[in-house]
Order: sequence, then structure tokens, then C-alpha cells
Amino acid sequence: MMTNGCVVRGIEFARTGDDGSRPLLLDLYLPEPALPGLDLMGTDPAPAHGQAPRPAVVHFHGGGWRMGERSSLGPVLDGLGFSAFDRLLDTGFVVASADYRLSHEAQYPAQLHDAKAAVRWLRNHAADYNVDPDRIYAWGDSAGGHLASLVGLTGISAEDSSVAAVAAWYPPTDLGRMAEQSPPDAVVRADDPGSREELLIGAVLADEPEKAAAASPVRYVSASAPPFFLAHGTADRFVPAAQSASLAAALESAGADVELLLVDDADHMWTLPDQSLAAAERAMGATVSFFLRRSRTPDAPTP
Repeated sequence: MMTNGCVVRGIEFARTGDDGSRPLLLDLYLPEPALPGLDLMGTDPAPAHGQAPRPAVVHFHGGGWRMGERSSLGPVLDGLGFSAFDRLLDTGFVVASADYRLSHEAQYPAQLHDAKAAVRWLRNHAADYNVDPDRIYAWGDSAGGHLASLVGLTGISAEDSSVAAVAAWYPPTDLGRMAEQSPPDAVVRADDPGSREELLIGAVLADEPEKAAAASPVRYVSASAPPFFLAHGTADRFVPAAQSASLAAALESAGADVELLLVDDADHMWTLPDQSLAAAERAMGATVSFFLRRSRTPDAPTP
């Protein structure tokens, strides 16, 4: 494990594989001031004294389930130095960004199992890092938004891996309908041979509709769903914006709490024609606002 300031890097939260030899790691971002007694040059957490427990966000990276790494928001935003985690830290949130197995390592539902393991680890270690176990949220972008949505929708009955709210940026939500929803200028389609969606489930989507449905967040929508915030660019050529709109409609129809932000002219990773960060800034501001409103319950301390 390596640490840098208030970032504790490379914490092992689970092991996978037939022989348990594949470690899964997360990076833990702690807001200032650092926890009293936390040895930032070592590996042992120490309990905080005199600080109210903080809300926490577990982040899952994108990359089509076949690439990417924790603590990343994709090559475009990373390349522009977009500091998304700092926005959450500045408002008092702890952030954990977690690994999960990619599709060349294992097929679905391994990715969901790994995502839930990260949530369980944070809840089990909440006291160590001054986290409020009742205010743990999930957030992800693209493939990570798909996993965050599944964590929220399938973890309702499992207290240890449940989350209190979900934010998802441009997530795939209904794998079986992605191809038909693709815009004419789509860069990739779910029905392309060897598509990222087919690699995820290990089958051609049209040949295995049940596998596609089982890996789709929209299948698990119910009135018990946690509050959702969905954000998508209307010009997304990788994941159709209709994927977020469809999930939002299903959640609303079920009586769940959902907010949908559609950003005009924004492509995947919030790319705009003028190459500005305006869309990313808007989405990030709305995401932080959503989590802040969810964390400020009558019985919860303000972050």
C-alpha cells in the first residue's frame, strides 16, 4: 500500500480467482483534515476522535468493462486534469475508487460481485476511516455507471452491500436495446461483432436475450430503489442517451426518486464541440449537489 497526503492508495478489499490470487484494490481519498491518528506513512488506520462520521462515495471507473483503472474518469477528462474527486473532498465526502475484474478476466456477474465487495469493505471499515455506514453512495461513469446502478438496484435486500443513493454518468442500462437506440453516427454499437457488451456477458446479445437482460440495471427497478441521479450527453456516440432516459422513466414509473440531466451536444466523457469542460463541470456540480442533498438528512451531520 502506498499513501500520498490524504490519499491511501492500493488498499486490498478482496481477493478473487479460483485460487484467490487476484487482489482487488481501492484508493481511499480522505477529506481535510486527515483523520487524527491516521499514519499516512503506514498501513494501519486509527479511529478519529471528535469528528462526526462523514458520508462516502464509492466510485467505479469506465472503459467498456474491458479496460480502465480505478481513480480514473477516462482518458479525456484525465487528460484535461479534471479533478472530480477533489470536488467531493472539498464538500466533506470520503471517496473510495475501486478495481473490478475486466471482461477478459471474467464475465458478468463477476464485475458486480467485485463492486459489491468494495461497498462491503468500506462499510465494514467505516469506523476506521470515520465513515457513516448509513451514508455510503455509489457513483460511476459509463461501464462504472452500469455497475453503480446495479449495486444500487440489486443490493436493496443485502444490507452490507446496499447504498443510500446512486449517481451514474452515461451508463448502459438496457443491453438488449442499446443497438436499436444507437444514433446514426455511433462510433460503436452493441451488436457489433465482439462488442464490449458481448464480451461482458460472453455471448451475442441477440442470441442470449436473457443474459443481456440479467446484466441490465433496468430489469431490477422497483419502488425500493435508492434515489438516482443520471447524467448523459445528448450527442453520446458510444452509449445512447436513451439508455439513461429509459432507466429514469422506469424508476419514475415504479415510484422511485430519480433525477435526469441531459446535456445538449455533449458526447461521451462530456466532450463538447468546443473542447471545453463546460459539460463536465455542469455534470460534476449536479452530482455533488445530489449527494449533498442526500447526505443532509434530518438525523445526519452536515459534511
